[in-house]
Amino acid sequence: MIRGSLKRWSVVLLALLGFGITIAVAACNPDTLKVRSAQVSQLVAATVSDPKTFNYALNNSVPNVFPFTFSGLVDEHGVTAEIMPSLAESWMISADKLKFTFTLRPGLKWSDGHPLTADDVLFTFKDVYLNEKIPTDVRDALRIGSSRALPSVRKLDDRRVEFTLPEPFAPFLRSMSAAILPAHILRETVYTNDADGKPKFISTWGTDTNPNQIVVNGPYRIESYTASQRVVYRRNPYYWRKDPQGQQLPYIDRIVWQVVENSDVQLLRFRSGELDLSGLRATDFQLLKREEHRGNFTIRNGGPYSGTTFLAFNLNQATNSKGQPFVDPIKSKWFNSKAFRQAVAYALDRQSLINNLYRGLGELQNSPISVQSPYFLKPEEGLKVYEFNLERAKSLLRTAGFKYDAKGQLLDADGHRVRIRLSLPAGSPRTQQLGAQIQQDLKRIGIQLDLDPVDFNVLVERIDARNWEMYFLAYTGGVEPNEGSNYWMSTGTSHDFNQGPKPGQSAISNWNVSDWEQEIDRLLIAGAKEFDEAKRKQIYAKFQQIVQEQAPVIYLVNPIALSASRNDVQNIQFSGLDWRGSLWNIYELKLAS
Repeated sequence: MIRGSLKRWSVVLLALLGFGITIAVAACNPDTLKVRSAQVSQLVAATVSDPKTFNYALNNSVPNVFPFTFSGLVDEHGVTAEIMPSLAESWMISADKLKFTFTLRPGLKWSDGHPLTADDVLFTFKDVYLNEKIPTDVRDALRIGSSRALPSVRKLDDRRVEFTLPEPFAPFLRSMSAAILPAHILRETVYTNDADGKPKFISTWGTDTNPNQIVVNGPYRIESYTASQRVVYRRNPYYWRKDPQGQQLPYIDRIVWQVVENSDVQLLRFRSGELDLSGLRATDFQLLKREEHRGNFTIRNGGPYSGTTFLAFNLNQATNSKGQPFVDPIKSKWFNSKAFRQAVAYALDRQSLINNLYRGLGELQNSPISVQSPYFLKPEEGLKVYEFNLERAKSLLRTAGFKYDAKGQLLDADGHRVRIRLSLPAGSPRTQQLGAQIQQDLKRIGIQLDLDPVDFNVLVERIDARNWEMYFLAYTGGVEPNEGSNYWMSTGTSHDFNQGPKPGQSAISNWNVSDWEQEIDRLLIAGAKEFDEAKRKQIYAKFQQIVQEQAPVIYLVNPIALSASRNDVQNIQFSGLDWRGSLWNIYELKLAS
């Protein structure tokens, strides 16, 4: 599942990061589906969960249907992260960097044959994404500068739209990958209210909607959906892409997205020949590597995943509407000690996590910015890292006033036993193993860590309510640092470790923003405003240095992205950079005849 404001920097239920979730393209199940020799070409994609919505604006989960069904003005290359034209064939940026003009491709159509024009772009942004009545995370990606002002948009003609920004904003172009929505289908739902006085749009295109009513512009439309079983996609006859020979894409006529919750079952299906392409866990690698030639498949190494896995401390010192502190004041004092946070970081044997949980197929992680990003600061360039060092950890704790009793248990200066609840998503054996090792690591410096695995949605509710002490989660990543601003800006909607007032919630009091948080705010605003790449790199280097020095979160490891595919599936381009994995260019995948 995703939390946050951006498709990349959103909290995921440990998806696509080696914690048991895989996406697979599969051969047909002969018991329920047509065999491949049928006239209609077909692949089956396996996913661990049902889609949560068919409405892109309301989406907050991974995996989802939208890589199949919708396109934006631009897209990102899944291997290089280069910005590519999509529905827009070109764009122009004014000299003052305040106006972005996009020109749509000629002859675009929706899946129902209706023309796709600048009116749809205008509707999508002005009426939906920029509409404060619509609770969409996309809007956060469009907030600019310290004022968090939104851009304006106007139609120039049927193929051109112009966005005007309140100030220069370098990440703006990348944010234009947000899906364009059909005005002729959805406009009425935005301006018609339900019985509660809310726009009907908010309840439109849920997963209970007849798929025939879902009008899309991506390579596939939704043909049918059976909860807990499958989503069937059918080739969109009006999709705009063509291959170099002029053949309309996508090549494959139908995709069946099977819901298979157990990753071990997915592995068995791949080994038996049912699946053509599957994301792999590290534990699968050695087994499948021995079968690679005999099984007529290839294992691809996509490098480290671009996301982050981390522990977070709740630094919030505010009180609720009843004057009650969100965090026990005793524990809040620990968490707000930089020395305490750094001591925990030094106590974690992260290399053992890689060796034990990932069979060595991982890399140490030290930054909020993905290693694939040109803005990533390497340790040799000045990034602070926390090498495993128990003596250093204990020394920091003693310097901060902590002490040990005769049993080696850590006590604070007032004699309180240091005992912390770590909240983490339930359901993944890998996650529980990781939690158990962290528990053992902290025991070696006298800290009692109580593991609290809960349903992901329950964990999200706790985080939103500020009712937690430490948590473990994972974020998807990307090359643009500003895509993490919703987490790192003190006013961000997902600034979990010190969440301020949020719209729709009860008032809070005594919320304090530290000096270093304010400096991060300043740096992120400056970095987004700067178009000079060298200067941007310097700004984000300072940002990374502050995060690592202050350690409000402790980064753990980057698993290596692995994928196995049958050799008759062609045009696969796999990388750990893109959460879509081998499906980012689904329109180009084809089956050898």
